[in-house]
Amino acid sequence: MTFKEQIQQGIPDILPQPKPYDAAINHAPKRKEILTAEEKKLALRNALRYFDPKHHSELAPEFSQELEQYGRIYMYRFRPDYKMYARPIDEYPGKSEQAKAIMLMIQNNLDYAVAQHPHELITYGGNGAVFQNWAQYLLTMQYLSEMTDEQTLTMYSGHPMGLFPSHKEAPRVVVTNGMVIPNYSAPDDWEKMNALGVSQYGQMTAGSYMYIGPQGIVHGTTITVLNGFRKIKKNPKGGLFVTSGLGGMSGAQPKAGNIAGCITVCAEVNPKITHIRHSQGWINEVIEDLDALVQRVALAKTNNETVSIAYLGNVVDVWERFDQENMHIDLGSDQTSLHNPWAGGYYPAGISFEEANEMMANQPELFKEKVQETLRRHAAAINKHTAKGTYFFDYGNAFLLEASRAGADVMAENPTLGREFKYPSYVQDIMGPMCFDYGFGPFRWVCTSGKPEDLAKTDAIACEVLEKMMETSPEEIQQQMQDNIQWIKGAQENKLVVGSQARILYADAEGRTKIAEAFNQAIAKGEIGYVVLGRDHHDVSGTDSPYRETSNIYDGSRFTADMAIHNVIGDSFRGATWVSIHNGGGVGWGEVINGGFGMVLDGTKEASKRLASMLFWDVNNGISRRSWARNEGAIFAIKRAMEVEPLLKVTLPNAVEDHLL
Repeated sequence: MTFKEQIQQGIPDILPQPKPYDAAINHAPKRKEILTAEEKKLALRNALRYFDPKHHSELAPEFSQELEQYGRIYMYRFRPDYKMYARPIDEYPGKSEQAKAIMLMIQNNLDYAVAQHPHELITYGGNGAVFQNWAQYLLTMQYLSEMTDEQTLTMYSGHPMGLFPSHKEAPRVVVTNGMVIPNYSAPDDWEKMNALGVSQYGQMTAGSYMYIGPQGIVHGTTITVLNGFRKIKKNPKGGLFVTSGLGGMSGAQPKAGNIAGCITVCAEVNPKITHIRHSQGWINEVIEDLDALVQRVALAKTNNETVSIAYLGNVVDVWERFDQENMHIDLGSDQTSLHNPWAGGYYPAGISFEEANEMMANQPELFKEKVQETLRRHAAAINKHTAKGTYFFDYGNAFLLEASRAGADVMAENPTLGREFKYPSYVQDIMGPMCFDYGFGPFRWVCTSGKPEDLAKTDAIACEVLEKMMETSPEEIQQQMQDNIQWIKGAQENKLVVGSQARILYADAEGRTKIAEAFNQAIAKGEIGYVVLGRDHHDVSGTDSPYRETSNIYDGSRFTADMAIHNVIGDSFRGATWVSIHNGGGVGWGEVINGGFGMVLDGTKEASKRLASMLFWDVNNGISRRSWARNEGAIFAIKRAMEVEPLLKVTLPNAVEDHLL
């Protein structure tokens, strides 16, 4: 069968042969035992409902074995034989070009070069899934190959509920992930519902088909590291940045450190992912011995090098050893998946990676104790360094939150509203006041032709737009504009593409709209193929996350999620091609509500109308919420937006003099 025929057949009527477990692939760890005997039967019933009853007797024992062995039913037998990657859009079958673009994006999320655990359909973060099982993937791709521009596909946590009549201006796909009743949003609730096959953790761009490999987080981390060094008034050259994690998102850190121009030491316990990142060129060197690491970093400091070093081992050992050696760390952070601390997101010190995985599956309570013990050590070592002048920031991965729950010394001596911890979130100190409040966030696009030359043309178009805008942009946003122009000029040189031909930069509503319109005009002229617009959920408006995206909201509304919900509703009727809303994200199940979108540009006047309407809302919804919280940058930005658009009229806050309170 051809690729197109395989997509169109969906779940095959004749069962494919069972597939051997491929040990060369980076697999998800075994999930903990959580279902009762009766619940296991329910999980099997749920899995088998995708298949004709004539196959149940053969599949039931196989799925039962998967559930026992891995803690989930992935349906490995149904993994496609074709290579998984983002093909040029014209290679997909279908009646809708928008649907073909979505198929392209789904396959990019599952590309072996992009996905963290591709055989388990997990893109990044240890549990950020596109689908729960391979039957869902096959059925979804079949639906997309059949749909017209007058239908909408509804996705329930990876499950394609079906195609429904709609209209051309409606989204082609509406995605929800993990949207459970609030009182059932504890980590074990996810474990149980996911094992039953009824809910999933979509992370952020994993479950919304908008992940573009580590490039997105490279850009955000580069901005964060650059501004971190600006904050301590030090040139990055020869400066030392210490962090951990080399997974789907965290793997971007060493590359970002190189672009920023510092020395980066990034610890990782998983040998497989460490060597993958090294082979991809995202890290320069791998060191497994602490003595050798100390010597290498000392040499790099002496020579003012720009170099990224992966330490294959636990980061706690690095922090403690550097303290003993009096090795000064300029910037420190952590990007392990602490939203998922008991299932592979963070590993205890003192035991091997293999032993830890075994303990996680078979002795979960002991594993939890060891993780919390390590978190206490981790925080204690960081405290010693910050006493010597290290600037440490939480990178929004729930490090401080989980450390506090473990009893670590991370709480502020004099807590204020929104500042409970000793150390700030990077959003509180850097991204919030410097970027999000002014409307700058991670705008991205994908060239559906798959041609590198199309990406180069879009880079040039975006750069030209930004340079022209900077000539008249106000002083308050000159630095943001300059950083992004510098970024886009170096994008080709830094070889950031992994998977699809994609690019990201931080832009405000004006920048996003003007860049998108310039792309649409280039498509109309036949200069480039169709372009998919999107963004990270980690943005101005898309995410309500009290310890990350909205951590610099100090009016008491940090724990509300009105903004994210309004954002996805507004995007839906203003022209998005697909929309998504998730429980979870980078800081944990039950800790955040986040949403995103995708928009296909096809060169038409209708696309121009859609992009202008939706992009303006998508950014200014968040700026208005931030301005109401009395954030000065956001008040400036929303007033500027109202001057540009007469139909925009936002409620502004009135200041209250302190002495009256």
